[in-house]
Amino acid sequence: MKCRICSGNVSKFFDLGPQPISDAFLLPSARENEFLYRLQVGVCESCMMVQQAEEIPRQKMFHADYPYRSSGSALMRKHFEAVARRFLATELSGRDPFIVEIGSNDGVMLKTISEAGIRHLGVDPSGGAAEASAECGVRVQVDFFDETTAGTILARDGQADVIYSANTVSHISYLDSVFRGVDKLLAENGVFVIEDRYLGDILEQTAFDQIYDEHFYLFSVRSVQALVQLHGLELSDIEHLPVHGGTIRYTISRPGRRVVGPEVGRLRASEPVDFSVFDDFARRAADIRDELVTLLARLRDEGRRVVGYGATAKSATILNYCGIGPDLIPYICDSTPGKQGRLTPGSHIPVLAPESFADPYPDYALLFAWNHAEEIMAKEQAFRQHGGQWIMYVPGVHIV
Repeated sequence: MKCRICSGNVSKFFDLGPQPISDAFLLPSARENEFLYRLQVGVCESCMMVQQAEEIPRQKMFHADYPYRSSGSALMRKHFEAVARRFLATELSGRDPFIVEIGSNDGVMLKTISEAGIRHLGVDPSGGAAEASAECGVRVQVDFFDETTAGTILARDGQADVIYSANTVSHISYLDSVFRGVDKLLAENGVFVIEDRYLGDILEQTAFDQIYDEHFYLFSVRSVQALVQLHGLELSDIEHLPVHGGTIRYTISRPGRRVVGPEVGRLRASEPVDFSVFDDFARRAADIRDELVTLLARLRDEGRRVVGYGATAKSATILNYCGIGPDLIPYICDSTPGKQGRLTPGSHIPVLAPESFADPYPDYALLFAWNHAEEIMAKEQAFRQHGGQWIMYVPGVHIV
């Protein structure tokens, strides 16, 4: 297998077996002929980019009915508002500035930009998300971002002072076209800022559920630096953020236009170059799988009631890798209306509205949205007061 970034050799280290489209929640009548693919990941021996072996057609993952909404979490709403205010203070204070967001979702970041009267454009392939953006005053183009899209934007709107993308660039297998588009659209002194889950945190936490169809790449400082250099750009700064269990904000610019921050070299030097760490990660993930299934089966046999909390995209990975179905978890509660009344992909567990969680409270709740644990546990204090306990599996199986 050849690396999609640099054409180096890719060494596979983890096979998670047959997996569904992670956000393809099914109507109960539509279980037949469900799309499955083999989820395998490897690491490039040259540029260290971790990537999937099989590419899923983008239209199968990102479409008009794509259910995820960034505004669903109060924590993330605050995060994106802070991002917008930072851009307004540092990058968008010149004459008639322009910002483009790749994967703008429901407009949660651009809403603050729009309210400040700054020229902006969100690019997102989901028509449903675009409608939500328009309702909050955000200008959006329903499309995938690539070199062609960038050319259209450039001809119509001019160059962008900021191109921003959160939790989207790693989803895109065809990054060569994306970066050619960025090079075309970005102003000479502009910045391309991306936020994405950090490979270092995923390895340290054994957060193997961060591997699913949408997360085609898992970024590290070393691999992102190699990626941007291949496209004539420079990684000028990084910032380690706590969101989503560990995220890096990468600031990318044209060579020599920004002073390269010391954190780039520091964090790069701390990253593993010994490929055995990837094999160790796969072994630990298998141990977590076995421990979690054993725990759930024991609780079921003892007559304890366990339900799931948060029908996240990453829950598809752990449910299908572990072989967990309705016999171990009768339902998962989730606040996203588009998922309620449907079945989880692959595992076919019913998704119910949050009101079901307290009707009555279960003995245990398996928390799939573990990256929002603090926010969720603060909201569900009554569950604890009724004797309920949380089951977590990151960084290992444990009961809170």
